[in-house]
Amino acid sequence: MRKIKVLHCLETLGAGGVERRRLSIVKLLPKDRFEVKIVCTQLQNQLYKEFEDLGVEIIVVGKLKHPFDFSVHQKVQKVIGDFRPDIIHGAVFEGISMAAISGFLKRVPHIILEETSDPIHRNWKANLLLRLFSMVSDKVIGVSQATCDYLEHKAKVNPDKIQLINNGVRAPRRVSEAEQVALKASLNITNEDFIVGSVGRMIDDSNKRFSDLIKAVSLLVKKKYKVKLLLVGDGKERKNYEKLANELNISEHVIFTKYQEDVAKYYSVMDVFSLVSANESFGLVLAEAMYSKLPVVATRVGGMQYVVDDKNTGILVDKFDVSSITNALAWFYENPEKLKEYGEKGYKRVVEEFAEEVYVGKIEALYKQLVKE
Repeated sequence: MRKIKVLHCLETLGAGGVERRRLSIVKLLPKDRFEVKIVCTQLQNQLYKEFEDLGVEIIVVGKLKHPFDFSVHQKVQKVIGDFRPDIIHGAVFEGISMAAISGFLKRVPHIILEETSDPIHRNWKANLLLRLFSMVSDKVIGVSQATCDYLEHKAKVNPDKIQLINNGVRAPRRVSEAEQVALKASLNITNEDFIVGSVGRMIDDSNKRFSDLIKAVSLLVKKKYKVKLLLVGDGKERKNYEKLANELNISEHVIFTKYQEDVAKYYSVMDVFSLVSANESFGLVLAEAMYSKLPVVATRVGGMQYVVDDKNTGILVDKFDVSSITNALAWFYENPEKLKEYGEKGYKRVVEEFAEEVYVGKIEALYKQLVKE
């Protein structure tokens, strides 16, 4: 049986969630049934080596200056001509542009676009362009219900073309007790400390809102709670977070770790995970934390409101509402028996709905359905 050839189009191939989902696809699609190649605009980080180790060719075509940058599209079309894919699958706006334009011009049999964000600030021109691109596609995937809502109601994509395939996360590695003990010692965490954790890039506080978590923890400290905030991540905003913690006199209660490739061991020392972003299309780290059996406190925005089962696997609060964040964290602190209960329910929910195997299974089914049609 001839293999189904799939060409993925991405913007930067770095270490983000979109790239890791492509890695899941490459790892889990049956090798005897599919052949995959990747086109991207540039490489960052070392994740691309994992693709190469799996035998996947990556073709770098250069930065796409605008959606109709035909100097780049010509390179993509050459790849299409050489590879002759059955399916071209574009993700992120640049990847969508390459898949839609070059796929259409080279008459690739099936075009899939994947919207990976919930772009509340995308202008009308970009929405119009996405709608035009969707007209030449077979399917437009939304990685959460919030993203599907955006596609239908703001981008005005034909509802018949929209397909919900929730993002998928990889199961965390098992962390030994010895690793936990060593990590706690290195971070100056005692067994009496209640650890609130969060993970993310510290680029701009307008969305990730780590400042709200710092403020919430300061209020808990004032109540004499033995709490510490563990922030895993780095970026230009970190200095401002450190300054805020100092101004609130809680520097010894806020732990900064910088960027960590291996996040599993940090999840293992947390009691509660919290993500209080102003907007998230899905919230992959939220699902990762639930995979680690952590109860969660998250804002009721974007895809997160569909990932968290409120009052069952975690607590949803309004964005920017420091008081509600504080109360939710305090509730878990004061009801420690709920930590395991919510954590176990969250784990079950992720395994059933948001595991990478579930995501790839639905992608594989879509590929086969299109080729069969």
